[in-house]
Amino acid sequence: MQSVNQVMQRISDIERRFSPTEPGTAVNGEFAAALASATSQPPKDGIKATSAGQNAKQGDIARMVHLAAVKHGVDPKLAMAVAEAESGLQSEDISPVGAIGVMQLMPETARSLGVRNINDPRENIDGGVRYLKQMLTMFSGDVTKAVAAYNAGPQAVKNYNGVPPYSETRNYVARVLSLAK
Repeated sequence: MQSVNQVMQRISDIERRFSPTEPGTAVNGEFAAALASATSQPPKDGIKATSAGQNAKQGDIARMVHLAAVKHGVDPKLAMAVAEAESGLQSEDISPVGAIGVMQLMPETARSLGVRNINDPRENIDGGVRYLKQMLTMFSGDVTKAVAAYNAGPQAVKNYNGVPPYSETRNYVARVLSLAK
């Protein structure tokens, strides 16, 4: 437990150094607090340790998605829907085409977003939510086009002036929009 506390302290120190300190930004120290809360809670009665651990981990992931969404000005429900559709909130998920982590970032996209460690759930989520924000901005707030661009790439959405006629992308957009309600 001491090593967890040391890691949390280090995370907190790094956040203080690199996070904006504008008044009213509630994001600055909340990641460490969420992690501390999740790791200090005992398993609930009737739940096996592995289930409790998995539930706590998914709770941590959900909190990180929410915080990143608030930080980047994205609807938290939309960010959570993308994370759920991409990986089911699984930080170890790797797609057959090489997309990695909770937000299923391609390594090249992650690099372009300044994500240093694509396997770190916090960095992966922050990068994925920033990318979602870029797509929302690029398509003037059109959520359907932004979600399609997240899946198929912005050029495909521009080429078809909307959701490309790929069944995977059409199904993905429908799923994300349904989850975001």
